[in-house]
Amino acid sequence: MDRLIQQAADRLLSSAWAVALTGAGISVESGIPDFRSPGGLWSKYDPMEYGDIQSFRRNPGKVWRMLLDMDHLLQSAAPNPAHYALARLEQEKILKGVVTQNVDSLHQRAGSRKVVEFHGHGRSARCDGCGRHFPREHLDLKELPPRCPCGGPIRPNFVFFGEAIPVEAQNEALRWVERCDVLLVVGTSATVAPASHLPIIAKGRGAFIIEINPQESDLTPTLTDLYIGEPAGRALSALVSAMGL
Repeated sequence: MDRLIQQAADRLLSSAWAVALTGAGISVESGIPDFRSPGGLWSKYDPMEYGDIQSFRRNPGKVWRMLLDMDHLLQSAAPNPAHYALARLEQEKILKGVVTQNVDSLHQRAGSRKVVEFHGHGRSARCDGCGRHFPREHLDLKELPPRCPCGGPIRPNFVFFGEAIPVEAQNEALRWVERCDVLLVVGTSATVAPASHLPIIAKGRGAFIIEINPQESDLTPTLTDLYIGEPAGRALSALVSAMGL
């Protein structure tokens, strides 16, 4: 692994515009299982029954029972060494920013400042009727679903199945990957569109793809230039050390 880590470190140090793309795998070491893994959320709840926006609108109280489980995971998790390593790379101006598919806000809590949240976040919620926003800590979850003063059901500010990616997040992510010369892909299988398109776009613009993932993904044989088959925390901590940071 040392040779691969050094190659990745050298490539990042010589880059002009490096960006990270992160998925569920980076937060596994923080105690948040990948939704699709054994023990993950979708092993307990049918994703189309609980994760689709139309399911929420048909029965928001039922979907909120799943959301409470998810909220507990997000509230109890803490950043791990992988999150701190990416924050350090940004502070050292080696990394321009992070595009994340996660809704856990762990990148920000670790110190990252330039974060595009492709699928939204759980820090706040909004009324599905009138659109009024509420901080997470102001929600009354004793009765489900929580209700807006207008009477509408309140939903988290992340993207359900069947919803579009927020336009601002999608446009910013596209700007970054179209410009980057190194894309650091961490903990994502890159199979869920449209986030799965980002490495393809970056590669098409000539970017060097570094993939960190314990298991090979669909990217590995087709787009990845340098594959490091290690957990994110171990690999990114070693990467920061190899740069002398």
